[in-house]
Amino acid sequence: MKIYNWSYELLKNFHVDDTMSLYVSLFINIAILITIALLLDYIFKKILIIALAIIATRTKSTFDDFLVANKTAKYIAHLIPLYYVYKTVPIILKDFVYWEEFFSKGIKIYIIVLFLWIVRSVFNSLKDYLKHKPRYSDKPIDSYIQVIMIVLWIFGITSFVLIMFDTNFKTLLTTFGAISALIFLIFKDTILGFVASIQVSVNDMVRIGDWITMEKFGADGDVIEINLATVKVRNFDNTTTTIPTYSLISDSFRNWRGMQNSDGRRFKRSLLIKPSSVRFINDEELPKFEKLALLKSYIDHRQSDIKKYNNNHSIDKSVILNGRNLTNLGLFRKFIHQYIQNHPGINQEMLLMVRYLQPSELGIPFEIYCFSKDKVWENYEHIMADIIDYTVSSVNYFDLEILEYNFIKKG
Repeated sequence: MKIYNWSYELLKNFHVDDTMSLYVSLFINIAILITIALLLDYIFKKILIIALAIIATRTKSTFDDFLVANKTAKYIAHLIPLYYVYKTVPIILKDFVYWEEFFSKGIKIYIIVLFLWIVRSVFNSLKDYLKHKPRYSDKPIDSYIQVIMIVLWIFGITSFVLIMFDTNFKTLLTTFGAISALIFLIFKDTILGFVASIQVSVNDMVRIGDWITMEKFGADGDVIEINLATVKVRNFDNTTTTIPTYSLISDSFRNWRGMQNSDGRRFKRSLLIKPSSVRFINDEELPKFEKLALLKSYIDHRQSDIKKYNNNHSIDKSVILNGRNLTNLGLFRKFIHQYIQNHPGINQEMLLMVRYLQPSELGIPFEIYCFSKDKVWENYEHIMADIIDYTVSSVNYFDLEILEYNFIKKG
């Protein structure tokens, strides 16, 4: 390292004061050190970046492409000039013991930080690589990476403290134990997020791409990101809702993955039938309903059972309330049931029924309950609209009425 001694010897030859020669020589040597370090950084950065780019273009794997995109080579290149500075500083500052110790500590800390940057860059590349794999595309990889980086940063910060204050690890643990309550308050959300992230992953509660609904946070859409602190949901109105990860454990939410993986999407809609429009059907009206292809077989079979019952029990049919009878609401229910059974968009292997709910002052709820084959939202809505259109249009044929509310403005 004679290059760092020439300036001092030169100044001595010019009979410059020893102290002045020492400081001037120091500044000259620092300038030389910085120049060489920057030159080494530039050269090795160019070499590593170009080398990694060439390797990335010649390999089939995309992992090295992500290494290039995350500037891994750039961070690695910084290690070489940094190592040079670390070895050279004690020589330059041999006459400045305090500054030598100070700069040595600073360089050690920077090496640790640079190492963490390199690891983070590699993990980010790994994250991007795995997200492009179908097998891992729905996994909360961000959470795993963040957990690992938090652990590494804890070790890094611990190393900073040990280096800066020349303390030992046992003393540091004792200090951390004393301030653990304060640490918990400061990092409460991070700790809760860490625990929740593990539970969400282990229990497979949420995956990227799942459609979830969480009314508390106004979330209704697809999960696009899961990390340690938050879960991001892109709502169907293209807004984004951010949910704390631990809320998925502490609060209730709905995950529609089960529906998407099933054989059908549930269709459940009801109409309110006006009770006063419900009545019995007399024999003179039957030909009108027998013209309906979906009802003819049912009416023939049902009328045969009714007549047989009434005859066997000598029912007086001069009063229509006596014995058994068909009703317009019953025929309508059977008609819609038959219609749904013949609808090409309905999964006939799953539960299918048309039923009445509890009557109230609002009317008789007439509910259709079935499952569509197509689970895509837009197609599902078309199937549902088709059934509702047909059902509402058929009401009048059976002399039924849908209950309507007349709101009278009181002034």
